[in-house]
Amino acid sequence: MRLTELKLPLDHTDADLTAAILKRLGIAADELVGYTVFRRGHDARKPSAILLTYTLDIEVRNEKALLARLAKDRNVGLTPDTSYHFVTAAPATPPTPRPVVIGTGPCGLFAGLILAQMGFRPLILERGKAVRERTKDTWGLWRKGQLNPESNVQFGEGGAGTFSDGKLYSQIKDPAYRGRKVLTEFVKAGAPAEILYLSKPHIGTFKLVTMVETMRAEIESLGGEIRFQSKVEEIDIDGGQVRGLRLADGETIAATHIVLAVGHSARDTFEMLQRHGVHIEAKPFSIGVRIEHPQSLIDRARFGKNAGHPRLGAADYKLVHHCGNERSAYSFCMCPGGTVVAATSEPGRVVTNGMSQYSRNERNANSAIVVGVTPADYPDSDTDVLAGIAFQRHWESLAFEAGGGDYRAPAQRVGDFLAGRPSTELASDQNSVHPSYTPGVRMTDLSRCLPDYVVAALREALPAFGRDIPGFAMDDALMTGVETRTSSPIRITRNEEFQSLNTRGLFPAGEGAGYAGGILSAAVDGIRVAEAVALSMSSTK
Repeated sequence: MRLTELKLPLDHTDADLTAAILKRLGIAADELVGYTVFRRGHDARKPSAILLTYTLDIEVRNEKALLARLAKDRNVGLTPDTSYHFVTAAPATPPTPRPVVIGTGPCGLFAGLILAQMGFRPLILERGKAVRERTKDTWGLWRKGQLNPESNVQFGEGGAGTFSDGKLYSQIKDPAYRGRKVLTEFVKAGAPAEILYLSKPHIGTFKLVTMVETMRAEIESLGGEIRFQSKVEEIDIDGGQVRGLRLADGETIAATHIVLAVGHSARDTFEMLQRHGVHIEAKPFSIGVRIEHPQSLIDRARFGKNAGHPRLGAADYKLVHHCGNERSAYSFCMCPGGTVVAATSEPGRVVTNGMSQYSRNERNANSAIVVGVTPADYPDSDTDVLAGIAFQRHWESLAFEAGGGDYRAPAQRVGDFLAGRPSTELASDQNSVHPSYTPGVRMTDLSRCLPDYVVAALREALPAFGRDIPGFAMDDALMTGVETRTSSPIRITRNEEFQSLNTRGLFPAGEGAGYAGGILSAAVDGIRVAEAVALSMSSTK
């Protein structure tokens, strides 16, 4: 049976938890067979009296009688079945041509894994490199300012989520518990078991690298094939039906079922799809900056005297402000104890993102502070569905120039930004905020590389955020620009069978197609699309 909303003090013991279960259910100790923790979060609304909140799966004697006695208690019931059930299985001789998955981010990786586990032997194509080679290339940009356009934070095995905080929670509706399947597979691949029960689980970059390799090995052991440095340049579409594709090296591959999981930065792929007439719509996204504070400031604001408690870890935050210019500014992809990273995938542009390791023990907290934009803001959006890409590129190019033209990022102290004056130097005080971004920053005026309405919204929002988190608008907090890749600027529209509206056999998926945001939601979408592919292939045989 499942018991929810059981709250205990932060420093409780296992014996205290057992006693709380007995008291809450009104049973004797010999009636409790055992329990497991399904979810554990914390309630920090009163920082001086933080509570841990549990959801527990409990085995008791005389369960039927107990459930009847507690029938009116909305926090007690039967444990739901959270196991994953495959929708079908491939025949003994798998159908040909085999399904193709383009991309090995969370979406493509899970689409490929599920197809492999069902016996469909997928071919998975990745334009970038295997994760360890890709990591070397990514460090080449961070340490030396040398960009490889095909192997970087955006492209390569593991996708953009590999260089992030590794957050594994989402607000998507998931009645079939596909998210549980994702977490279970991650644990099987080497993730800490705690991700199965923490309310806001994360992994961190270094652990993700090893996990991705383990999942690749499983796909291959099940008959799947993964090819790196295999960029898809053309998709063959005949009479509204996918027939195959052509790689950059000239190889052609027959395919009638293609999962398109290319991520939000595959701009050349979007342009190719547009040329072929695949149905695409422009969609909103957000742009802004990364902001850094001392992690200790965030910990104190959120946890008070309990800051630093091992059961709490580094504190995070979620902020939103509705501005007078009818824009909304909000925090996004908050990375406790992390670093700001260079995330461009194109020469001559600067893009920022955030990353944390599993320990979250770096000095600074960072988060994107972004403002929503819509297709109405993109020049030429009435005639070009890819106008959002041009809009992103414009501000990324200005950030490159403002940073000095060598992949340093433009940066500004919050006090200077609010006062409307350029920053000329970092604070000299050792206790102040110092930039974590590599290959370095150049102090300047960030209003040069953001739309005026974004600047106005940020200048209104920052003091408002400071009322929620004292010190958030401190003069020496540091802003680094620009953050433009919050989500895809397009949606490759699909029908209820998860296929493109006008191209049969093309299954747009994940962040790049406009159907996910973050590791968990992208992985779940990959599972859903894999199920649709499997059912389609089964019905055509």
